[in-house]
Amino acid sequence: MSTVTQSPAPRHASAPAPKTWRFPWASAIACLVILAGTLVFLYPHVASWFSQKEQSRVTALAQETMELPPNDNEIYRSEQIELAREYNNALASGAVYEANANIATGDGSSSDETLVYSELLNINDAGFMGRLRYDALDIDLPIYHGTSDEVLNKGVGHLEGTSLPVGGVGSRSVLTAHRGLPRATLFNELDKAAIGDTFTLSVMGEVLTYQVVESQVIEPSETHAILADPDRDLVTLVTCTPLGINTHRILVTAERITPTPIADIEAAQAVPTLPGFPWWAVVLAAVVIGIGLYIWRSGYVPAPKKKAEAEVPATE
Repeated sequence: MSTVTQSPAPRHASAPAPKTWRFPWASAIACLVILAGTLVFLYPHVASWFSQKEQSRVTALAQETMELPPNDNEIYRSEQIELAREYNNALASGAVYEANANIATGDGSSSDETLVYSELLNINDAGFMGRLRYDALDIDLPIYHGTSDEVLNKGVGHLEGTSLPVGGVGSRSVLTAHRGLPRATLFNELDKAAIGDTFTLSVMGEVLTYQVVESQVIEPSETHAILADPDRDLVTLVTCTPLGINTHRILVTAERITPTPIADIEAAQAVPTLPGFPWWAVVLAAVVIGIGLYIWRSGYVPAPKKKAEAEVPATE
């Protein structure tokens, strides 16, 4: 009688082969491309954030300057406001746009040669005139004298030849800023201004509230659109359009609300809250961490497997 010999129990599987780490050049190159694309995408947001931070710093510094002599003196402030109104009354003509130019220019002049434009409402001897807050469009910018490239690259420029922004029936102050700069936000959202919106101007301790009554796109030659109205107190915000072409102008005109709402006065005294939390930093950090983890995982290569041992055949 033959006997059957049982096959030996199967061997236990050997332990996994240890992995080794090698720098994954192919994965790293792909990740560098992704990182470069992320940086290009985030650049406008980063530049705009730092630009707003600087603008808020300037505004806060100017507010501190208002607490120092002679600006802290109410009589001095009142005198400066009165001089500005005298200047407005003495203006010989309205402002004019230079056709097909990116920057609005004015040729209005004052019949009173003792009133020097650059010396009026000059809070800190750096051309700082006041502050524009337009909460609906996330605008909180310093206002400077004139519309030079230097001014328009860092804030809002007051168009010389138009009324200084101190209010008064028969005045129209024109404030202009760039739109579409990769390094700053400024008036980027001005095309979204809506009838009924309000914004405030803070000048020499006074807060003026204006309500938007008209928004239009005009040709540069349509200079009548920014002429003063003898029966109204107006401010017009101006920027170029379309983006990158700048053949037309967006005009947002607002009329004074009196008295100034208490909430606006309190908000004007507050420190600027822009630019807010830097969400771009969160995105960048997430991408960098993700790339780091991916490269780390991609670098692990399993060691070559050993040939499996031959099975012992069953015997009879």
